[in-house]
Amino acid sequence: MLGYVLRRLLLAVFVLWGVATVVFIVVRMVPADPALLIAGETATPQQLAALRHDMGLDQPLILQYLQYLGKAVVGDFGNSYLQSVPAMFLIGQVLPNTALLAVLACALALVVSFPLGLIAALRVNGLADRAVTTSSLVVQALPGFWVGVVLLLIFSRTLKWLPSAGLTNAQSLILPAIVLALPFIAILTRLTRSGLLEVVGEGYIQTARAKGLAERTVIFPHAIRNATIPIVTVVGLEFGTLLGGAVITETVFSFPGVGRLLVTSIQTRDYNVAQACVIIIAVAFVLINLLVDLLYAYLDPRMRLVS
Repeated sequence: MLGYVLRRLLLAVFVLWGVATVVFIVVRMVPADPALLIAGETATPQQLAALRHDMGLDQPLILQYLQYLGKAVVGDFGNSYLQSVPAMFLIGQVLPNTALLAVLACALALVVSFPLGLIAALRVNGLADRAVTTSSLVVQALPGFWVGVVLLLIFSRTLKWLPSAGLTNAQSLILPAIVLALPFIAILTRLTRSGLLEVVGEGYIQTARAKGLAERTVIFPHAIRNATIPIVTVVGLEFGTLLGGAVITETVFSFPGVGRLLVTSIQTRDYNVAQACVIIIAVAFVLINLLVDLLYAYLDPRMRLVS
């Protein structure tokens, strides 16, 4: 198990190094002068040159890259060009909001999808199965921004039940969490259904039934545990996606999260904040996937032998 963990940690380090390198290259490919952005159009050439020197922009690219990696390792991504505060300070203010939203969306998806998938599997080819399967396909096909706008029009503008923007109270989390959870619900519902259908056809399930055990006893202690192994993997992947993929949802609802901060920093060319957001999202995604790998190996020891 220790060797398995070390291999996964080494792979995570290489992934993060690759992400940091790509972010560094992309930011430097943008035809914009950060010094001019900070100093403004009225700055003199001498002022711009002094500011570029202070920011290290007059150094060779390879030296900038090495300094960038060295600071990134300790979580130093420089200051915001517009607000003159550390980029990590701005992220620290909004990251808990995004994490809370992702946890709520993930919890909602699990609570809704598991019973639906179970009902569909136990009523295979029946009316309930067809209704659940068709509904999940339709829900997954709906664009997130469209769903968000529709929910805003119904519950905020027309009924005035829920806030339309920002994060003022617990009610502000309801609509964004629903929008994020809907495609997740569709995926998990079909995965739960297919996983249970695959498991109930195994020999040990047939043996349990042949022993005269009640169907509830056969399904829950025996079938559920093995059917949840692929679900755990998808939950981990989707949770990481929720952390980094809430950009559109946070923008639609003006939600103060990492996704909206990323969009705002790109629009205002605040590149230190933008690259910090991307790397933090990548770190969260990699760490979550690492935890999923370890949990997967715990649930299915065979994975430790083939990994």
